[in-house]
Amino acid sequence: MCAVVTPAGSWTGRCYDRFMSLQMFGIPVSRGVAIGRAVLVASSRVDVAHYFIEPAQVEREIARLLQARDAVAAELGGLQRDLPEDAPAELSALLDVHLMLLHDEALTGATSQWVHERHYNAEWALSAQLEVLARHFDDMENDYLRERKADLEQVVERLLRVLMHDSSAVPPSIGVNPRDFAGEDPLVLVANDIAPADMLQFKRSVFTGFVTDVGGKTSHTAIVARSLDIPAVVGAREASRIIRQDDWVVIDGDAGVVIVDPSSIVLEEYRFRQRQSELERVRLTRLRHTPAVTLDGERVELFANIELPGDAAAALEAGAVGVGLFRSEFLFMNRTDDLPGEDEQYQAYCAVVDAMKGLPVTIRTVDIGADKPLDRMSAHELRHEHALNPALGLRAIRWSLSEPSMFRQQLRAILRASAHGQVRLLVPMLAHESEIRGTFDALARAKQQLTESGRAFGDVQVGAMIEVPAAALMIDRFLDAFDFVSLGTNDLIQYTLAIDRADEAVAHLYDPWHPAVLELVARTIRAARARGRAVSVCGEMAGDPSFTSVLLAMGLRSFSMHPSQIAAIKQQILRTDTRRLSDLLLGARSDAPTFTPLRNGGGVAATPPRP
Repeated sequence: MCAVVTPAGSWTGRCYDRFMSLQMFGIPVSRGVAIGRAVLVASSRVDVAHYFIEPAQVEREIARLLQARDAVAAELGGLQRDLPEDAPAELSALLDVHLMLLHDEALTGATSQWVHERHYNAEWALSAQLEVLARHFDDMENDYLRERKADLEQVVERLLRVLMHDSSAVPPSIGVNPRDFAGEDPLVLVANDIAPADMLQFKRSVFTGFVTDVGGKTSHTAIVARSLDIPAVVGAREASRIIRQDDWVVIDGDAGVVIVDPSSIVLEEYRFRQRQSELERVRLTRLRHTPAVTLDGERVELFANIELPGDAAAALEAGAVGVGLFRSEFLFMNRTDDLPGEDEQYQAYCAVVDAMKGLPVTIRTVDIGADKPLDRMSAHELRHEHALNPALGLRAIRWSLSEPSMFRQQLRAILRASAHGQVRLLVPMLAHESEIRGTFDALARAKQQLTESGRAFGDVQVGAMIEVPAAALMIDRFLDAFDFVSLGTNDLIQYTLAIDRADEAVAHLYDPWHPAVLELVARTIRAARARGRAVSVCGEMAGDPSFTSVLLAMGLRSFSMHPSQIAAIKQQILRTDTRRLSDLLLGARSDAPTFTPLRNGGGVAATPPRP
């Protein structure tokens, strides 16, 4: 065996002996160990959908591919015929090369095999085959032939664009099980990045872990990994280029290590760790019906974050006392021109309310933008054409207020659902008084429209997400306007420290223990409690056991997290005596910073961990 040890996110070469292994390092974002065969989602300059299709849809999907090939051939032939007489001969020759590549069996024929054997949709299959062929071109010694890779990429890009505008596309089949055609081997996902819309397709599949080239600890990819409760490593730079389809891969989500083609000794060690983790999970599930009460009798509410109506069942099973955050934007993903209307949204919200059996449900208005674009706004457009920094652009409440008709439509749907149970409305990314006024104006207009149409709605509490430093600093104004507040710590950290949380290049600067971040969190909790307003934390900090004692000491009594994290946080709460946290606040980890009260009346200051 040859072990190739690499610095973080890079590599020193590939061992071509298939009995040799390779290691890569990235950022650990979801704990545990995953072992399986690699399934690659190849990167492309064109954003494409990735989903599995039903066996009965294979022939139809291949027909789509061949129709796209014929359409591109006709397009290239037309360009060639329309060349002016004085056009350079090289232009016609270049079009000949593109036509030759287009009709080569190594492209469309092999792509059809991906559809047949793996049940990939046509776009995914084409991207996967491009990755295979691109590697062949890279290995060519002849400079001229090696440079033809760019021609191949251009041909594939044309095909993808035709496929993306094909109205006969097979709808994503979330229920398809990849194991039906992958055998008994477990599967792990390897990609440059995984879009939130793609994660919806992979959510209920058999992937036991995933690796991405890009991303940080609180990028959306990382959050989804934790929500799925599967091991993941992000920011591994070249992983999707180095790992090949069907390679055996070990993902160490604790250390941020990815091992390709591990030896039998390494495999056995990691399988033992897998068994230990599973035993710990089983032990924690016994706490699901135990009330979350500290040793000194402080009752704590543990709510669930969910993304789709079907997630409500998992929230109840985990022992959640309600839904603290329903990310409604996921209803809008994987949709193009057919966005969910008022009635469809109303039915989705009612499904959650009914499933929670009388427990409260907090619905956040759409947080579209940044790393969660609508299909009708391509990620490329949002990231490169319309916004230099999408995290600071038209997203969340800014987007909703810019689309007043759609915003009122969603508000009406939420209001109607409130007639069936306890529904609370949560508004993301507020920072300006004008946004507060705009939100309540839209809400008043929605109520008026429902009243005029004779449709029932309940009394809905309205809350604000505190995720922009400006909101935390003017918290008293927010508490004047809103019934409750919820701290979105992921964005609060990002904006306080001026760090793109999805960028692995600055991931080491993303620091939830930063004194400024903790002071803003403590300030918000303290102000809300003083005013008698409900306050919760729904960001990743809520589901991190190392922060549980700190947040309890700040006075927090309401946490919201993914259902898979509830048991671990409950265990931490059951072991805590809040009376002992007033003088010295320690995180659960031995290397966590120490916090002591500030003299100004209840804030916190950080003492960095010792080296």
